Amino acid sequence: MKEQILIRITGRDQSGLTASVMEILARYDLSLGILIRIDEANSGQVMKDLLFKTTELGVNIGFEPVPDDEYEQWAGRQGKNRYILTVIGRSLSAQQIHAAAQVVAEQGLNIDSIKRLTGRLSIKNPERNVRSCIEFSLRGTPVDKAAMQARLMELSSTTEMDFSIQKDDMYRRMRRLICFDMDSTLIQTECIDELAERAGVGEQVRAITASAMRGEIDFKESFTRRVALLKGLDVSVMQEIAENLPVTEGTDRLMSVLKTCGYKIAILSGGFTYFGEYLQRRYGIDYVYANELEIDENGKLTGRYLGEVVDGRRKADLLKLIAQSEKVNLAQTIAVGDGANDLPMLSEAGLGIAFHAKPRVAKEARQSINTLGLDGILYFLGFKDSHLGAQGRM
Repeated sequence: MKEQILIRITGRDQSGLTASVMEILARYDLSLGILIRIDEANSGQVMKDLLFKTTELGVNIGFEPVPDDEYEQWAGRQGKNRYILTVIGRSLSAQQIHAAAQVVAEQGLNIDSIKRLTGRLSIKNPERNVRSCIEFSLRGTPVDKAAMQARLMELSSTTEMDFSIQKDDMYRRMRRLICFDMDSTLIQTECIDELAERAGVGEQVRAITASAMRGEIDFKESFTRRVALLKGLDVSVMQEIAENLPVTEGTDRLMSVLKTCGYKIAILSGGFTYFGEYLQRRYGIDYVYANELEIDENGKLTGRYLGEVVDGRRKADLLKLIAQSEKVNLAQTIAVGDGANDLPMLSEAGLGIAFHAKPRVAKEARQSINTLGLDGILYFLGFKDSHLGAQGRM
C-alpha cells in the first residue's frame, strides 16, 4: 500500500542541498515535488535517511502524511483556471497589497504564489529604481470577473497602484505585436497642438483636441476642424518640433527590450506621419499609420489632409490587418493608448492598456498604467528586472 508524504525543508540555502536530497530519493525511485508517494514499508527508511542527511547539512526537515482524500482534492484543483494579477506602483505598501489581496479573496480565488518582478529598493540610494511590481498567481474562477475588473480599476484610481489581470494561458507568454498611439502616449505632447502654437491658433486647437480625447465630439470632425486652422503654416516648423519631441518616460527602455525580444512594433496614430516616421527611424519601429498633411507648392500647409483619417475604428482595423500580415493571433497582440479614439483597438487587442488615460478611457479599459512610465508594460508581460540585465536598470 502506498502513502503520500509532504516534505518541508527549511534552513540556510547552500550549494548541493537539492542534489543531496534527490540522491536519497533516487535510491527509492522517487521524484521530489510537493509530495512523494511511497510504499508504507519503505517510508520509514526514506524519512530516516533524509533526516540524517539534512542534519548533516544543517537544515531542518519535516514530514506530514497526506490522506488519499486530501490528495484527491488537491489534484482536482490543478485543472482550474489560472490568472496572473500584476500590481505595479512607484512603491507598494502592505496596505496596498492587502487591498489587492482582498479583491482576490472576495472573488473566491486562491493565491498560489506571489513573485517580485522588480529589484529591491536601495537603502543607501532610495532615489534609484523607484518602482515596484509584484505578480500574484491565482487559481479558480472569479465569482464575477467584470466586477473584479471594475473593482481593480477603482483601486487604481485611488491607491496609486496599477493592475493587470490576465488569464494565464499560452498567449500571455507569447505576445508578438504591440501597437501604440503616438501623441500623449509615446510622446508627452499632441503634435497638432505644437503646430497650432506656431500657427498662432493654439488655444482654439487645444480646446477641440481636449473635447475629442474626452469623446465629446467625433474624432474625424474634430480632426478636420483642427487641420483647417493650420492653413498657411510653413512646413519647416515640423522638423524643429520633431527634433524636440518630449519622449515619454520609459520609452527608450521599453523599445530596446521589445526589439531585442523580437516584437513587431506599430504606431497607429490620429496624429501625423511626419512625426511617426521620425520616431520610426529613432526606434526601428516596423509600421507607422497616421495622417498626411497636404502641402502646397510654396511649402505651406493647405489646411487639408490626404487619404483616410486614422480614427478609432481605423486603428482597430489596422491592428487586425497587421496581425494578419504578421501571422499573429489577435490574442497575441497588445494595444496602448490614452484617448477615446484608442478604445476600439484596446478592446480588439489581446492585452489593451490605457496609459495615463483620460477618465472615460480609464473607466472602460481592462488594465491601465498611471503610476509608471511606458516601461511598466514590461511587467504586464511578465518580464523581471533581473532577466533584462543592463536593460532592466533605469
